Amino acid sequence: MKNSIYIVMFLLIGNINPLSAQRMGADRLGFGTIKPYQMAVTFDKTSHLIFPSAIRYVDLGSEYLIAGKAEDAENVLRVKAAVRDFEKETNFSVITEDGRFFNFDVYYSPYPRQLNYDLQAMQRFVDKSGNNEVLFEELGGNSPSLAGLLLETIHRKNKRTIKHIGSKSFGIRFALKGLYIHNGKYYFHTELKNNSNVPFWIDFITFKIVDKKVAKRTVVQERSIIPLRMYKPLATVPATSYERNVFLLDQFTIADDKVLLIGIYEKNGSRNQVLEVENADLVNARLVNDMHLKF
Repeated sequence: MKNSIYIVMFLLIGNINPLSAQRMGADRLGFGTIKPYQMAVTFDKTSHLIFPSAIRYVDLGSEYLIAGKAEDAENVLRVKAAVRDFEKETNFSVITEDGRFFNFDVYYSPYPRQLNYDLQAMQRFVDKSGNNEVLFEELGGNSPSLAGLLLETIHRKNKRTIKHIGSKSFGIRFALKGLYIHNGKYYFHTELKNNSNVPFWIDFITFKIVDKKVAKRTVVQERSIIPLRMYKPLATVPATSYERNVFLLDQFTIADDKVLLIGIYEKNGSRNQVLEVENADLVNARLVNDMHLKF
């Protein structure tokens, strides 16, 4: 008799547990729900969304929508209806370079009450805990918002911890002000100062590892390193002014017979500047763990 009771209880528990587990799983999944923003679009007008940082990924839910980044504005998305008077609700999603995920439910309206949205302003009023943060492969699992915060903090504090790496000619001075490391990533803090009356238009910036013996001559063997992030894009340094920037790179070291060259090149000019960074400078990079970060 007791055995029969135990068998019945076991069967009841076995039948209940899967349902309970499903309900518990659904409940837990609900805690991670990302609520979409509601947005109306129309056929004859274009909506613009200004995001807190550059747009990395856009996915449209249906062919009812067309979207694209605004020219020369990496953080502005243009959206409009591709079909007049579509009845079904659709959606689209956006991932930005700072790891934020945005989701929008979209419906058609012939006369939208609002066309332009400033998500930069919205971010000041929402939770910055990063619960919907996307991790990018090139950051090695590091939080994009933390990497961005470190870039901003180094730029804002503007400390000069390196005084022996610089280049100067024709009224232009290029210097490495600091070198930091955090979670396998380097942060290079640079400054470009223009003491001349002619603006310095920036063409491009390079990071290259070359042999020391050819560093000051024609480079035969070199390895280029592409920065993962930079604090801000720079196009020009006006006359008698200066600009600073911070570059994020993967951790690396170099042999004693090699050197890292950081070059900044002038557009339609020849006032190019090149910094030489040795392995001793890399291995002496400062830790940023003691920085006072504020979210």
